[in-house]
Amino acid sequence: MKTLLYVFAWTVLIGTLSSCTSASKKIELKNTDTLASLHNDSVKIAYTDAGMSDTTLLFVHGWAINKGYWTDQVSHFSKRYRVVAIDLPGFGASGTNRDKWGTLEYAGDIDSVIKQLDLKKVVLIGHSMSGDIVLQAAIDNPDKVIGVVGIDNFKGVGEPVTPQAKKGWEDALTQMRKDFKKVTTEWANKQLFSKTTSADIKKRILNDVEHTDQKIAIATLEQGNDFDELAKLKQAKQKLYLINSDVTPTNTKYLDAEKLPYQVFYTKGTGHYAMIESPKEFNGYLDKVLLDISKKTIKTS
Repeated sequence: MKTLLYVFAWTVLIGTLSSCTSASKKIELKNTDTLASLHNDSVKIAYTDAGMSDTTLLFVHGWAINKGYWTDQVSHFSKRYRVVAIDLPGFGASGTNRDKWGTLEYAGDIDSVIKQLDLKKVVLIGHSMSGDIVLQAAIDNPDKVIGVVGIDNFKGVGEPVTPQAKKGWEDALTQMRKDFKKVTTEWANKQLFSKTTSADIKKRILNDVEHTDQKIAIATLEQGNDFDELAKLKQAKQKLYLINSDVTPTNTKYLDAEKLPYQVFYTKGTGHYAMIESPKEFNGYLDKVLLDISKKTIKTS
């Protein structure tokens, strides 16, 4: 994913999730937080489903974390919307029984959730690496997705990747295979946390990263960096809404050059996880995004 590529570029880690071939396995949905028995030809997707509305907010977490990071948002928004939060396969309580972990595979998971829960008007909200995932899912479901929201991602759309950055990414993966905990801890402390990120939140995130399936976590990073965000945004024909931390810059140069519609809201001083670091501020910005989406939907209906 280009967001991880952008963030890693500030240190030795400069990689991202990206696309591979489309997943072929059948996907099973379970409304549960605990692992159940899996069918041999299925991948379990754990999810929560709250609230009632014809509009659904579908929250997708970032790398090495889980749907529990949206607890404040589920509580806040389920009073007015249907709110679905999932664990991406390979993380949280979802299944691990497949070999491909690229953007297209994960977008296929979103497609299945939309289809099997019979969602009609969907706002896709993707944190970090899941920005690319929800963008692809929006392309795949043009008749159902009414909004795309990125959370601390799309910070370098269109920026060229230098040979030095590619080399740094390869070196980072090599080091990660040797000592996953050390490399990811150093990266998080340097780039994912801010001066105001609390000790408890740091501990929570580092614990989740440490206890993730390391082979899958690395696989999600190494399966290509060829997801062309600029081209995909043109294809999606959706306004891009971003809620990004102001601690690291968001480069909109190429979005402006291509005259692509977007709007950025900045959380002040938070790290990479504004939804848990400053939930009130975050929810307020997402409320503004949803109001704008609703106005657009009314105009086009």
